[in-house]
Amino acid sequence: MLKYISPIILLIISNVFMTFAWYGHLKHRSMPLLIVILVSWGIAFFEYCFQVPANRIGYSVYNGAQLKTIQEVITLTVFAVFSVLYLKEEFRWNYLISFLFIILAVFFIFKK
Repeated sequence: MLKYISPIILLIISNVFMTFAWYGHLKHRSMPLLIVILVSWGIAFFEYCFQVPANRIGYSVYNGAQLKTIQEVITLTVFAVFSVLYLKEEFRWNYLISFLFIILAVFFIFKK
């Protein structure tokens, strides 16, 4: 069971770092772009420290399409939480509908 869960946990951690690397600077728009790029690269290093093992381990129990689909669901979930809590943006009904379609994609990607 751990072999199925551990890549997901690693992907969640990776996505938290990724989201901050890609979007965390939006709250600091006065910061010079070069500084933002360098800080984002530093954060992205930690993202890769979790993402690469997650995919390496995950590929032993999931195929590539399944692994990518899991990744996308995690990415959108982490970003939704991030945008509401960190960026203070509203979560709208149409976002929820789009997430439901992504859940359908998960259903079909794992269907035999």
